[in-house]
Amino acid sequence: MAKKSFLFIVLMLLTLSIAHAQDKEPQYAGVDKDLTGVTLRMATIGGQPYEAMYDSIKVFEEKTNAKVEIVFLGDGFEIDRYLKTNYAAGTVDFDVAWNHTSFMAQYTDFVEPLNSYFTPEELAVFSPAIIQAATIDGNLQLIPRHADISSLHYRLDLFNDADLQAQFKAKYGYDLLPPTTLKQMYDMAEFFVASGKIRYGTQFAGKEEALNGRFYEMLLANGGNYFDDDLNPIFNSEAGKMTAQWMQDLYKNKLIPADTTNLLWPEVAQNFCNGDVALYLEWPGWYSFFQDKTKCPAIAGNFGLARGPVGAEGTIHTGWAGAHAFSVTKASQNKEAAVQLVKFLTSEAVAYDEAKLGLLPVRSDVWTRIIADANASAVPLDKERLELAQIQIAEDFRAVPSFKDWITFGNEWFPQLQSIILGDVSVDDGLAKATDSIKTLMADLGY
Repeated sequence: MAKKSFLFIVLMLLTLSIAHAQDKEPQYAGVDKDLTGVTLRMATIGGQPYEAMYDSIKVFEEKTNAKVEIVFLGDGFEIDRYLKTNYAAGTVDFDVAWNHTSFMAQYTDFVEPLNSYFTPEELAVFSPAIIQAATIDGNLQLIPRHADISSLHYRLDLFNDADLQAQFKAKYGYDLLPPTTLKQMYDMAEFFVASGKIRYGTQFAGKEEALNGRFYEMLLANGGNYFDDDLNPIFNSEAGKMTAQWMQDLYKNKLIPADTTNLLWPEVAQNFCNGDVALYLEWPGWYSFFQDKTKCPAIAGNFGLARGPVGAEGTIHTGWAGAHAFSVTKASQNKEAAVQLVKFLTSEAVAYDEAKLGLLPVRSDVWTRIIADANASAVPLDKERLELAQIQIAEDFRAVPSFKDWITFGNEWFPQLQSIILGDVSVDDGLAKATDSIKTLMADLGY
């Protein structure tokens, strides 16, 4: 369903003509009403690359005379905990909140349905699939900000080294090229560390939903799944064992950081930025950061992007994906004004600025602009990454299971997966124990 749902983006990209790129400057929205005396409070995601957008808030303040206060900034897991704590306690004192397609099902009782605040024309520029997916029981839960789907990032200097190519071919029997399978990805991580050229062969964020999602996309690629159609856990399977063993072997053989189970997105991105990692799966939003010669001199201009590898199933590529967004809280005393701020933050002008950082837009007008920019760029990867995004979004886009207790499930599961990775428990015993505990949890939750 996810593949079909996001096919529209590819069709959009294939049919857009650069000749029709807009001549006028990108436009702001939500600034047509005077909000003198209104203070709006936001609780939202922070960190690189998300905070660059918030610099634009001063434009909203200047044009509307409103005041905007950001009351909480945290990574995706910190903001989720903050929102749930305040929603449950009835202590919401903010008007606009971060949301995400992977998290939204648990927030439905606390965010304002947005259908009546946006005209069909205003919604038409957004991904119809995301708008549809974000509508639960007829209520539009969020307005999307950008989409995410992870792709393989790899060091060009390592893959293009003639001596390393010859050594790899002699040892493994095939050419040193960006891996097309998870088995090849492991081989290359092993080889590069053994060569002494790199500190870590690969890496992944090793805790919370970040770990659950990474396991999930590899589990799917290996032919498995977390749940059946009735939400019974089924990941104690051959595919589950293969995926868990892959992660455990990487750790046991010191091919990933020793502190993997403490790492989230900023830390793994910094490892790659430092030049310490040969190849790994990463989100598109770090693109401009990695290309910054001042911040990341070891890899700027020295990395390539490729489609995620397939697993044992043979045809399913990795492709964990989702969309960041904004919502208006039901507790807001300034809902109309809060909607104005959401319109501004998801407007063409703001979304275009964010897309230039490498984040994948969810607006058709912004796609038009970044395609035109890429075709005019002297950096080939600027265009190649968008061509890759077309393929991935069309064929590999897989959101996590959409049910209210996805995060609750993940909080039960990820510490057990960490124990497997660290070798504290065998793969067989760890998965058996985990599925038993998840069965109990799901029953307790009423599934």
